[in-house]
Amino acid sequence: MNPCQNCGKLNTPETNFCRFCGTKFTMPQHQPLPDNPYDHSAPRPYAWKTDEFQTGTDARKTLPIDSSASSTSPFDRVQPKYPAAPLMYQQTPGITRPFRCPNCMTNYPPRVERRISTGGWITFAVLLVVFFPLFWIGLLIKEDVYVCQGCNSKIV
Repeated sequence: MNPCQNCGKLNTPETNFCRFCGTKFTMPQHQPLPDNPYDHSAPRPYAWKTDEFQTGTDARKTLPIDSSASSTSPFDRVQPKYPAAPLMYQQTPGITRPFRCPNCMTNYPPRVERRISTGGWITFAVLLVVFFPLFWIGLLIKEDVYVCQGCNSKIV
């Protein structure tokens, strides 16, 4: 193992440059130097070892504190308190007067179901015949249908 003359860290005997600091090793006197016309300088150190990425030991520069500026940040201001909103609103049917089913005469309010509309079924059929890859678009066209809870009949 060869110790580096610059940083003192150990390197393998066959290396020509220190793998930690990039310093070129001097060849021992008993080995003849090769006659190399393409002699090159030491390689650049690794990217994380360059001065660009290294920080100094001196303290970071700070801006002077302006005494005229307020000491509160915009996040310290009191925000108005709003009541918590519910996660879901109950949909009230479009019927405002007291409800009575025309078929079974119950007073239960109707439930709202989302069903594929007539226009959706027509769009489904036309696209199924004309342009097959997009036939499913008709199934996305929906409408609200009011259904009696007592007799499960559709209320118009």
